[in-house]
Amino acid sequence: MLIKKSRQKTGAFLPKIKKLWDSLGPGLITGASDDDPSGIATYSQAGAGFGLSTLWTALVTFPLMASIQEMCARIGAVTTSGLAGVLRNYYPKSIMYTMLLFSFPAIILNLGADIEGMGAVMHLLIKRIPAFYFEIVFSVLILAGVIQYNYHRIASIMKWLCLVLLLYVLIPFMVKVNWSSVIRNTFIPTIQFNKDFLEILVAILGTTISPYLFFWQATMEAEDIADKKISIVIDKHFISRMKTDIYTGMFFSNFVMFFIILTTGVVLYNAHVTKIDTVEQAAAALRPLTGNVTYIFFAIGIIGTGFLAIPILAGSLSYIVTETFGWKQGFEKKFTQAPRFYFIIVVSLIAGLLLDLLGITPIQALIYTAVLYGLTAPVMIAVILHICNNKKVMGAETNGKWSNILGVVTLILMSVAAIALIYFQFN
Repeated sequence: MLIKKSRQKTGAFLPKIKKLWDSLGPGLITGASDDDPSGIATYSQAGAGFGLSTLWTALVTFPLMASIQEMCARIGAVTTSGLAGVLRNYYPKSIMYTMLLFSFPAIILNLGADIEGMGAVMHLLIKRIPAFYFEIVFSVLILAGVIQYNYHRIASIMKWLCLVLLLYVLIPFMVKVNWSSVIRNTFIPTIQFNKDFLEILVAILGTTISPYLFFWQATMEAEDIADKKISIVIDKHFISRMKTDIYTGMFFSNFVMFFIILTTGVVLYNAHVTKIDTVEQAAAALRPLTGNVTYIFFAIGIIGTGFLAIPILAGSLSYIVTETFGWKQGFEKKFTQAPRFYFIIVVSLIAGLLLDLLGITPIQALIYTAVLYGLTAPVMIAVILHICNNKKVMGAETNGKWSNILGVVTLILMSVAAIALIYFQFN
């Protein structure tokens, strides 16, 4: 009798999970892509350098990320256009060109750092093959997938790649963890007033709230609507489902970030391995301390999220450029229908590969990326807030009170972070 009831509960539960999974889309993909190899490097630095002291940041960044990404999604849904398209149609061209000027090098550097990170981690797994060969193979595979498949197929692949990040949730349960300390550091913020700690706080904030995600979220929401090929009414029900997708994606992103900091904070910090600059250093440092299983999980997670994040970085850049100049764009189009769109993706991947040949290390690329993102993020957040309160653009779907409050808080924090970032670079 108990077995029968258990089966009935399982049978009723699984359809609900499937329904939730089917309802998730751009929000989940955007959130998961934020935990790219570059982000993993930042979270590993936080855990290795300061133990569990930065766990509380996941609770802070979640509502900030969710508020901004929800605004971007709403812009895409209402206007059926990406952010660059909205800027081109409603705002001075100087704003649009300034965003393009800063976004192009920042995304290329971020993309290059991710490709190098994937290659380096794969080289750790198969030492006899140089890392650069893996970088070429990964880039070719990503390019082939982007060109070969339409938007629906790409979005489906990206959704499943998101699950790779769950490997990071498993790792802490394979090692000894003081869970009371984890709970304390999660809910009671610790702030050390020294340069190193403040730098890592700025880095975490800049990594989780990245301008390229703003462009990607708006564009993917518009493209997701276009892919359905039906007339969609932007009403309360639609906005509610969209918010569920966004909040789930941003929660997932911060959930994974939390467990990466937890893993490195428990394992590396306690073993006095406090200097971690790259993802391969973090993976390599775990091996002698926790064994092959956790090391392999960590490495596979880096490679999997690279396959998720790199197409998004390259795609974001291509959308920004093509929307800026009014060219045809979109993953739903074939190469022959939007050659400029795919050409920019090809160029961005090649440029990312060239960073290695030019001797620009992943850590150098991350520093340059952080500075460029830090300068553009406050401006972009201010622009997004203005768009979302502009009835000429948004109609009846302008911001509510809480959206504006969280947006302004995010703007203030990102502005302070930008000033701090510039200060730290010169002092």
